[in-house]
Amino acid sequence: MVLVGAVLVTLVWLAGRYEASQVQGKLERDTADAATDIRAALARNVESLRALQAGSPGAEEWEGRATTLLREHREIMRIEWRNDAMAVVAAADTPFRAPLFGALPGGGVPSEVALACGTARRLNGPAYASTYFMPRPDGPDIKVMEVCVPLAEAGRMHGFVLAMYSLQEMLVDLVGAQLTRSQEISFTEPDGTRLALHGAALHGAARRGTRRFTAQQLMDLPGATLMLRMDNWHSAPSVFPNVLTALVTAMSIALVSVLVLLAKDTRRRLQAEHDLADALAFRKAMEDSLITGLRARDLQGRLTYVNPAFCDMVGFKAEELLGLSTPLPYWPPEHADEYQRRQATRFAGAPPSREGFESVFMHRDGTRFPVLIMEAPLINADGLHTGWMGAFLDLSEQRRVEELSRASQERLQATARLATVGEMASLMSHELNQPLAAIASYATGSANLLQQGPGVVADLEIAMRRIAEQADRAGRVIRSVHDFVRRRDQAREYVHAQALLDAIMPLVILQARKLGVRVHTRVDAQLPPVLCDATMVEQVLLNLARNAMQSMDDPAIVERPLVIQVRRAVSNATSGWLEFSVADVGPGISDSVAARLFTPFFTTKAEGMGLGLSLCRTVVEQHGGYLGFTANLPRGTVFTFTLPTKKPGSADGTYA
Repeated sequence: MVLVGAVLVTLVWLAGRYEASQVQGKLERDTADAATDIRAALARNVESLRALQAGSPGAEEWEGRATTLLREHREIMRIEWRNDAMAVVAAADTPFRAPLFGALPGGGVPSEVALACGTARRLNGPAYASTYFMPRPDGPDIKVMEVCVPLAEAGRMHGFVLAMYSLQEMLVDLVGAQLTRSQEISFTEPDGTRLALHGAALHGAARRGTRRFTAQQLMDLPGATLMLRMDNWHSAPSVFPNVLTALVTAMSIALVSVLVLLAKDTRRRLQAEHDLADALAFRKAMEDSLITGLRARDLQGRLTYVNPAFCDMVGFKAEELLGLSTPLPYWPPEHADEYQRRQATRFAGAPPSREGFESVFMHRDGTRFPVLIMEAPLINADGLHTGWMGAFLDLSEQRRVEELSRASQERLQATARLATVGEMASLMSHELNQPLAAIASYATGSANLLQQGPGVVADLEIAMRRIAEQADRAGRVIRSVHDFVRRRDQAREYVHAQALLDAIMPLVILQARKLGVRVHTRVDAQLPPVLCDATMVEQVLLNLARNAMQSMDDPAIVERPLVIQVRRAVSNATSGWLEFSVADVGPGISDSVAARLFTPFFTTKAEGMGLGLSLCRTVVEQHGGYLGFTANLPRGTVFTFTLPTKKPGSADGTYA
């Protein structure tokens, strides 16, 4: 009601404003029309004044023409013809009033008129003088304005025609009667002072209202400016017709508003129905695509909803299941009592487990299958508990995959054991090559000594001792490789670096003689012993030395030095690590070979197995060290590895 009242009051106020704006707009249009009429009349009068000089008339003829013109135009009070020196040549006064001027010798010229004629001479066109008061012998003074029209012949100025206008008569004769019948029109100064007035009030006509409307129009004449003002009185806006208009308008607005609101509500309702249909279709498509069975039950245990996945799981159609209560057809008979008790516990209010529980369902054809059940309370839009929603996962495929996984795991374990056997055989064959080759060499040497006759007993004794040492070494290699494959901790002991080199030097020197290699060993003084498996570390040194010598088996290489050096590790100078390096001057290692150098079974030798460097790195890493290589400038390669002088983590350096 407040809103409707505010609307009605606003409409009445707007109607009054509109009515006032209509009156004001009409008044401004009338003022503009009156100003246009006055300008047009003044322009016509200028042409008439120029026409007085047509045919170069004499003074008497000119005065006759001027008198005729004054009879036709009551707004003109006097017309004068003055020469270029502003002396009066001829003059005529309006016949409707007493003469305003006496016979003044030479004709006096007011300053306003002289200024206007100067302007007319400069513009070579009519110019208007400022308004001024002219005393009248038969009445009050009148406000007049003069126009000065220059006369020129053959481009030479020879005089002026002056016409005096009465501002009062201009309003009477130059403005239409329809404009002044109900309105007041006046000339005013810029500050609002009235110069002349004409209209209804002047003639005694009653004003038709109490509200005054005013419009002004500026008349910018050459040399002078006048302000034309028009006043109108109008009654206040009628309330009753405006109220009826407001009521009709308000009812129309209300009707249109209701229609707009109904249209918007209809569009929203249609959009909501469309969205709901889309949501239902999306939900149905999502439910149909699920492989998880869904089932809803009310508080009495009756089925209220099942999805297609659940129907496929148990082999029954939805129409056959909806509305059924316990016992359900997909319960195995042997578990029906247990399921009945579990359902009673659930309906008694026991909260379901979030992890779910496993159960067994029965297909329509009698097949049993395991399922994982997860249930949650079914809450409606009002927040009321109306039943239970359950999700079911068929675990048959999962059980089958688990069984396959167990079988695969067993096969993998058997394969791993076979691979371990093969690895042990490969390692033993690789590591036994060196001691067996040494035994064969010493045996051949012994046979050669026996053929030389007596006197070689001492040499034979040395050869036999070497054969025994290498045989013992072969046994230790077999034990070390066996422990290595089984990944057991080897028996480690403190061994000096010089002892490690001494153990392999006979074999190194033997192969060096065959290949023409000079062996150089450099062991820094006062080095602590290293904690290691001596047999495995000797094999690492022997493998690296043999690879280095074989890399220099090239006729192009004349000088073939092999440098084996032992020193404190530079990067671990304050800790217990020694660095072993084996340097050669062979062709070096290319980038493509370096990327796969330590890969098992990768080799660049025609008769190699590709296990040497891989096993060397494994042995060094089992000791906690690092095996790597760098280029030996200007030619060759340097293999380095590190070994600890005490057990990592031991403060006193003892092996516990």
